Amino acid sequence: MLTTHRRSLIYAMAAGAAVAGVFVSKKHLGVDPSESDPLKALWELNLVLPDGKTLKLQNLRGKPLILNFWATWCPPCVEELPLFERFYRQNAAKSWQVVAIAADSAKAVNGFLAKMPLSFPTPLAGMAGIELSKTLGNLSGGLPFTVVVNAAGAIVKRHMGKLDAAQIEQIVTLG
Repeated sequence: MLTTHRRSLIYAMAAGAAVAGVFVSKKHLGVDPSESDPLKALWELNLVLPDGKTLKLQNLRGKPLILNFWATWCPPCVEELPLFERFYRQNAAKSWQVVAIAADSAKAVNGFLAKMPLSFPTPLAGMAGIELSKTLGNLSGGLPFTVVVNAAGAIVKRHMGKLDAAQIEQIVTLG
């Protein structure tokens, strides 16, 4: 039986392989990822949650969604998570979804969540999470990185760096 840690590593490696496939297809097959739908691959992902359960991103399709890429070792990431928590609590009834994809280890994320529980899913992606963020427009690979997808499935906002409370509150107008 696989431990939660090993299962997380397997899913992170699978996500990394999917991301690598995008880059290989561009370089060797002449397929430009900007011409394809980067969200198509995202919706097909099944990410492991810290409790070992799986989050199927397909289940969030058709709802406005904030994807936040973060890590416990990133101070701006940690600072903005309570703002996303407040946004989620205020807007979940309006179908808003928030998913904070951790580019971090299961141990670090579980320790963080023990101190600061979050109401929305925080799947584990390890360093493959940064590669995933790059396919969604994070050109520098830095953290935090936020993507807003409207209910129609279009990316309506990308933001590199920490968002402040006012910027997060304005996201609701993008849904």
